Amino acid sequence: MEQYNVTGMSCAACSARVEKAVGNVPGVDSVSVSLLTNSMGVEGTADSGAVIAAVEKAGYGAALKNQEKNHTSEEPLKDTETPKLRRRLIASLVFLAVLMYISMGYMMWNWPLPKALAENHMALALAQLLLTIAVMIINQRFFISGFTSLWHRSPNMDTLVSLGAGAAFVYSTYALFAMTFAQNAGEFDKMHQYMHDLYFESAAMILTLITLGKMLEAYSKGKTKDALKSLMQLAPQNASLLRDGREVTVPIEEVQKGDIFVVRPGESIPVDGIIVKGASSVNESTLTGESIPVDKKEGDLVSAATINQDGFITCEARRVGEDTTLSQIIQLVSDAAATKAPIAKVADKVSGVFVPVVIVIAAVSILVWLLAGRDVGYALARGISVLVISCPCALGLATPVAIMVGNGKGARNGILFKTAVSLEETGKAQIVVLDKTGTITTGNPTVTDLLPEKGITEERLLRAACALESQSEHPLAKAILQYGEEHKIQLEAVENFKAVPGNGLMAFLGSRELAGGKAEFIEEKAGIPANMKEYAEKLSEQGKTPLYFMEDQQFLGCIAVADVIKEESPQAVQELKQMGIQVVMLTGDNEKTARAIAAQAGVDEVIANVLPSGKEQQVRRLKEQGKVIMAGDGINDAPALTRADIGMAVGAGTDVAMEAADVVLMKNSLTDIPAAIRLSRAVLKNIHENLFWAFFYNTIGIPLAAGIWIPIFGWQLNPMFGAAAMGLSSFCVVSNALRLNLVDLASTRKDKKTKNKIRSNQEKETENMEKTMNIEGMMCGHCEARVQKVLEALDGVEKAVVSHEKGTAIVSLSADVADHVLKNTVEAEDYKVLEIQ
Repeated sequence: MEQYNVTGMSCAACSARVEKAVGNVPGVDSVSVSLLTNSMGVEGTADSGAVIAAVEKAGYGAALKNQEKNHTSEEPLKDTETPKLRRRLIASLVFLAVLMYISMGYMMWNWPLPKALAENHMALALAQLLLTIAVMIINQRFFISGFTSLWHRSPNMDTLVSLGAGAAFVYSTYALFAMTFAQNAGEFDKMHQYMHDLYFESAAMILTLITLGKMLEAYSKGKTKDALKSLMQLAPQNASLLRDGREVTVPIEEVQKGDIFVVRPGESIPVDGIIVKGASSVNESTLTGESIPVDKKEGDLVSAATINQDGFITCEARRVGEDTTLSQIIQLVSDAAATKAPIAKVADKVSGVFVPVVIVIAAVSILVWLLAGRDVGYALARGISVLVISCPCALGLATPVAIMVGNGKGARNGILFKTAVSLEETGKAQIVVLDKTGTITTGNPTVTDLLPEKGITEERLLRAACALESQSEHPLAKAILQYGEEHKIQLEAVENFKAVPGNGLMAFLGSRELAGGKAEFIEEKAGIPANMKEYAEKLSEQGKTPLYFMEDQQFLGCIAVADVIKEESPQAVQELKQMGIQVVMLTGDNEKTARAIAAQAGVDEVIANVLPSGKEQQVRRLKEQGKVIMAGDGINDAPALTRADIGMAVGAGTDVAMEAADVVLMKNSLTDIPAAIRLSRAVLKNIHENLFWAFFYNTIGIPLAAGIWIPIFGWQLNPMFGAAAMGLSSFCVVSNALRLNLVDLASTRKDKKTKNKIRSNQEKETENMEKTMNIEGMMCGHCEARVQKVLEALDGVEKAVVSHEKGTAIVSLSADVADHVLKNTVEAEDYKVLEIQ
């Protein structure tokens, strides 16, 4: 995805216009425009020049984001808009205060004025004109943007403001000239009448109030980026490198892969690396949200921006610049903000036609009131009110601000959503599929039992097992190797090593063939005694995994390995169940071991003996029942993570798992899954609230401004109050989104069960199931009635529609009824069944 900065956008109509213009460029597959960050993401083969040209043709500006990716630079997120708007607001208020004093204070409450103004109505009117022009010049951006977009036939919010304020100013200027002609003609009564038709203060007040609303909106929008800015502030600025035996402090940008750096207690680790000397406790809360320090020793990995607590460590740089974990997190959060959630499509469609419709409504309002006999000033006030109260901004901001704040909240807690879609969809999950090893369990198994076959020593069994497992990366292999190391077993080199996915391992030790793995795999090569199988089954019932070994077709024995469940796994499973979510455990282990682990974790449904390639098929099957989250941490989980509606990489997982996942959980904790679902649901609820407010505000405000309620209740809206409401509407939407920062992701108090019923495969198969029987021998209505009666008497048959003319019986089933049962039932009545479909 190529990222662009877009300038000139002021509301949702602008972003919709840009999106439409770029979407029509040949080679563009998808485009997403964010009003919140004034950015655009484009996917496809289109040339950047063509994309920029399309944006400029639509009346806006665009430029490729800085190609030198510095993900730790805060400059793009700096709030430059609020200070500008604040200066505009202060200047506007100075002139507006004087204008209001003259137009309202003197005219309505007889506040004192200089004699030259008080006794000269023309001078008073001219003073109002000049003060209004000053406010309009200060806020000229509304007019430039508004009329430019109107020229490009893509009116936006600024068009509404400029039309409203401009109409008030033009009409007031007309009244001023009319006053002049009336004075020259000596028609002083008419001159005083025109004096009351001056709306200069309305024009100036509209512009000032909209500027106030824009400033509050810009300030709140800046607050939504606080999480991203705080992440960037974590990045260390310098590193202490060892060069020629001396310690040298260099800027972080100069650190290269392979450099040796030192970190003292209390210092931030500058880049991702591996400890080559020393040991310490490292506080990783900046990345994972987990406040408890993690012990690190020689050979352990450390990440940039984490804090070295109490030891002096020497490390080798492994990932620098944009490749560090921190930079990748920042990039994920930033990319997610540039994408759009499906729920935003409704607001986008409305925003695309909103402004033209409002302009039409304003014109109709003016015309209707004129036809009703009202004067031009009154009718114009109604039209201006419609223009200035209408706010497409609130619609455009409803979704992106909630997405931005939700992503920031997740990032601070070690939960990273890659796209707005994943943030929205996670909360809709009905089924959570958990991989066993490393997800429910710790992923650090240990050897619990050594069972050599009769006549085989423990040492021989262990030596063969260690030689075979030395070439494997599987966690169970590491457990056996660690056990062998503890018992001083010397490793022997094997040749022709081969891993048989989901079954076991094979290799040659000299001329001798070694094999190890599941019972079925070893039994094909060497017989396993019945007593060994029986004992191994008991170990499986205890949650242990028995591994069988043989050498040259001679059975050597069994080694049992146990992987203990994580402390928080039962709690996480329980929380998911309370949310109404079905929890399924998926594992390659045998049925008994899997069920023992599942019982400890509280998981009810277990799918065992699944080969790595079969995980994806099982997820595909579960997706037929409802929306599926797949959580895993290994390379073999990647296909299943991709297949699921939402893939979650737990504990950051492997690079492959992270790439395949939609959500990355930085902590190795299962409780982050319900936390992610909670956050997603909170964000979705917030978006619904924002959209409701935006639609409700316009639905109520526009009719009120147009004067629909004046004949009934006498409710009338002053254009100045309309402008105030417009300015505050966006501020309210953004402020509501900021409440997401207060969500407690660990609290179960507000958990609600999902309303979507999960249907089992059996229910799906039998729901509205129909079978068509072709029957020979039916001659009349009596034959039909006979066949119908016997069929409907069967259990599981809800209804039978029989036709002797067509020679068919269409049978509706509520449960599965075997074909032979249907056939025998009909043929018992002396009719012949030819076929059942």
